Amino acid sequence: MNNVFPTLSQDSPAATLAVTWRDAAHQQAADALARRLQLPVGPREQIDAELILQCADDGLSLIATEAGAPGAVRVDFVEGALAHRRQYGGGAGQMVARAVGLRGAIRPYVLDATAGLGRDAFVLAALGCEVMLLERQPVIAALLADGLSRATRAGGEVAEIASRMRLLEADAIETMRDWAGPVPQVIHLDPMFPHRDKSALVKKEMRLFRPLAGDDLDAPRLLSEALALASHRVAVKRPRKAPAIEGPPPNAKLEGQSSRYDIYGRRKLG
Repeated sequence: MNNVFPTLSQDSPAATLAVTWRDAAHQQAADALARRLQLPVGPREQIDAELILQCADDGLSLIATEAGAPGAVRVDFVEGALAHRRQYGGGAGQMVARAVGLRGAIRPYVLDATAGLGRDAFVLAALGCEVMLLERQPVIAALLADGLSRATRAGGEVAEIASRMRLLEADAIETMRDWAGPVPQVIHLDPMFPHRDKSALVKKEMRLFRPLAGDDLDAPRLLSEALALASHRVAVKRPRKAPAIEGPPPNAKLEGQSSRYDIYGRRKLG
């Protein structure tokens, strides 16, 4: 019951993955997901894999099986940290909002080309932006799609926010190069940074995702395509002390306690 899911970085070790279900009611969904991702599927006790995708009442979760592993990762736009951030996070004063140029009534059309778990995209959508999300890693994209689906089913304000988010599972470099459709005014990038300091791997998402996606060693190409496509600006999220991505220097920077944004302006939003 062991299978290797292909990673997208040759510099990252492949992780074995499988799909399971918490109870029988979700076995059919688990079977369908396993077929789509071409992964083995079975009861939890019969699975021998380093990472497990589990279908359950509370959504799709990614779980590491090694001793001392971090807890499960699940995308939840309805409750928890993102609900708190939506209500009390500081609105348009948040760093990501300032980085993409929100002010007054200005709400640009944003392409989040490295969507991950969709947290930054959700904040921008909650503030009124239409956001296209690109995620090239199929497992991460599946978690994000599940979170968006549950947000839509929840109704109310969260469903309205989710309606402004459109997810596409695709390689960002290829998609931006061959872009068809309305040109994004702003492109948001948050490439996986090749950390060498073990303390930087504290977040459980980082520990689980790195074996899947590796580091974005093609970040210079990602930035280049973003600069060629965005009509107004590109905002790149970086660890606060990390160097800028190789390429043209940013026009401005926004710094927080642990991260910063490098801003590449092309024209004024307004």
